[in-house]
Amino acid sequence: MIDDAARDLRRERRRGRTGDAGSETSRRPDYRSLKNPFLPQPIFSVDQVAAIHDTALRVLEELGVKVLLPEARTILARAGALVDEDSQMVRIGRDIVAAALASAPKSIRVYAGDRARDLTLELGSMTFLAGSGAPNVTDLERGRRPGTLAAFEDFIRLVQHFDVLHMLGPCIEPQDIDNRFRHYAVNRAQLTLSDKLPFVFARGTPQVEDGFEMLRLARGLSEDEFRLGAHCYTVINTNSPRQLDIPMAQGIIDFARAGQVLIITPFCLAGAMAPITVAGALTLQHAEALAGLTLAQIVRPGTPVVYGSFSSNVDMKSGAPAFGTPEHVKATLGAGQLARFTGLPWRSGGGSAANISDAQAAHETQFALWGSVLAGATVCIHAAGWLEGGLSVSFEKLITDVEALQTVAE
Repeated sequence: MIDDAARDLRRERRRGRTGDAGSETSRRPDYRSLKNPFLPQPIFSVDQVAAIHDTALRVLEELGVKVLLPEARTILARAGALVDEDSQMVRIGRDIVAAALASAPKSIRVYAGDRARDLTLELGSMTFLAGSGAPNVTDLERGRRPGTLAAFEDFIRLVQHFDVLHMLGPCIEPQDIDNRFRHYAVNRAQLTLSDKLPFVFARGTPQVEDGFEMLRLARGLSEDEFRLGAHCYTVINTNSPRQLDIPMAQGIIDFARAGQVLIITPFCLAGAMAPITVAGALTLQHAEALAGLTLAQIVRPGTPVVYGSFSSNVDMKSGAPAFGTPEHVKATLGAGQLARFTGLPWRSGGGSAANISDAQAAHETQFALWGSVLAGATVCIHAAGWLEGGLSVSFEKLITDVEALQTVAE
C-alpha cells in the first residue's frame, strides 16, 4: 500500500497536480537550468586535437595576429609578446597563452535580475539564445523590413516568456533609433522587459560604461558589487583571418576590467576567410580565440571568458554563408573537442541560410542544433528565429524553433 501511494504521488507530481486546492494544476516543466545528457561526439582523434592546438600555437608564435588597437598591443607587449608597430602584428608565445588558459575560470556563475534565472556556464551545462545581430525582422503579415525598437521589444518579450531561451541577446538592430542613443534604448528594453542575463554591446568605452551604469542602477548594485560578479555579457568577433580590430580589442579590455563575461568568437567560414578543410578552419579559429582570451586574461587574470566557435562554410558557387551543412556540424563537433581540451565553457552557433521560414530553414536549423547538442556546447546562440545567414530574424521561426529546443530540453 505504501509503495502504491508513493507511486501515485510521483505520478501526480509529474502531472503537476499536487498541492493545495486552488493551486495551479497545469504542467510546468523546468527548462531554466539544463544539463546536457548526451556524451560529446568526436570528429577528430585525441592526437589530432592536440595537433590542431599545437598548430594554432605555432600560428600565434610565428605568424601572429594583427591587433589594430595601440593600447592592446602595449598590454600584450608588456606580457612578453613580440610587437611590430609598423605592421601592427603581435606574436604571442605559447607560454603566455598557457598562463592565460590556466587563469581563465572553468566555471562561470552569471547573475540575472532574478536569482531563479542565474546560470552556471561550464562544460556540461546547456543554454540557448535566440537569433542575434540581424538588421532586419520578418513575419508573415508585415513581411521583411528593417529592424525597429518596437520589434526589438517584442522579441525581448518573447524571449522572456520562454524558459528554454536562457539569456537575452541583440535580436535585431533598432534602426529607427539614432546610433548615438541606440544603446540606451536596447539596454532599457532588456532591463525593463526581462529579468534574464542581458547583453551589452562592445562599441566603444563610453557606450560600454553607459551600459554598465544602467545595469547597476536597475539591479541596485554598487560598483564594487558589480565588479565582483558577472551580471552581463558581450560577444567579441575577430576579423578572420588573424585580425583583432579596434572596437573588439577595446571591448575585451573594457569587459575584462569590469569582470564581465566575454564570449570570444572567431567567425571562420571555410572557403572564404578560412582554409577550405574543417581542420584548417578550426586551427585558425582556435588561434584567434586563444589570442582574444589571452588579452583578456592579461588585463585581468580570472576574467570570465567563454571560448567561442562559429565556423561553417560558404556556398562555393555563390560565396554566400551556409549553415546546417555537414561542414557546419563537423566544425561544431571539432570545436567541442578543442573546448574540452582547454576545459573552458564554450559557445556554438545555430542558424539557417534559408530566406523564409520553410522546410529548408527547419532542416538547417535542426542539424545545426543537434550539432551543438552532440558537441556539448555550453551556449548555443542563434538557436531560434535566425534566417538568411543572419540578415533577418523571424517571429514565426522563433516560435517553431522553440518547439525544437523544448524537445531537446525534455
